[in-house]
Amino acid sequence: MSTIQPVILTADHEVLFGFYTQLFGAEEIFRVPAEGPAFYVGLRIGDTDLGLVVKENPPGTGTGPRILLTIGVDDVDQTLGRVEALGGSVRGGPNDMPWGQRVAHIQDPDGNPVNLTQPIPDHRP
Repeated sequence: MSTIQPVILTADHEVLFGFYTQLFGAEEIFRVPAEGPAFYVGLRIGDTDLGLVVKENPPGTGTGPRILLTIGVDDVDQTLGRVEALGGSVRGGPNDMPWGQRVAHIQDPDGNPVNLTQPIPDHRP
């Protein structure tokens, strides 16, 4: 278990659940309550946990981000090509950064900013 766990407040966890499971291969690892409509859904992406908390009117909905996620992927360009079909939007990139990462900026279906990152092979600063 991580010391810090990012949690996203959302009015519609099913949309975000679909986005993160289909785009990043997230797996549901925990749900409260176990039966019926969920209040909390715990996801695991690689070695990191992400929580989705259902709130009828989450703070900041429609007015700005409530969290920023940076998620490492195997192929930024391939992942970027799937974002819009899953309800997200592309905000920028992909770009090779001087610190050795290929980076693209997207938003999930709730408008939360997400950075997609991938190491640049054989990068020398």
